[in-house]
Amino acid sequence: QVQLVESGGGLVQAGGSLRLSCTASGLTFSNYAMGWFRQAPGKEREFIAGISRGGRSTNYGDSVKGRFTISRDNAKNTVYLQVNSLKPEDTAVYYCAGPSTSWLSTTVYEYTYWGQGTQVTVSS
Repeated sequence: QVQLVESGGGLVQAGGSLRLSCTASGLTFSNYAMGWFRQAPGKEREFIAGISRGGRSTNYGDSVKGRFTISRDNAKNTVYLQVNSLKPEDTAVYYCAGPSTSWLSTTVYEYTYWGQGTQVTVSS
């Protein structure tokens, strides 16, 4: 079965950075687009970033453009999210999602599987 396992979350001060990782198993990783979402308490799950199967095309949510970068290493079946210039409002559980048919997919319905999430907490 497909499994997505995230890591790399933690507690960081405002302005800091983290690199989140998501390792996939049970699928031909390089055949599919992947994505990252986040969910803060009491809020809906929000699209953060998507990446094409080869990694050459990316798409970002408006709230993170210019601060977050998605990338992937198909040899390692891993997708990354570099999060920079963190703000307290970035505090949320961050989820890896896939596969998707398109790197332009931005809704939860367009992704089949989800990781367990990794908590990112930004202190002011």
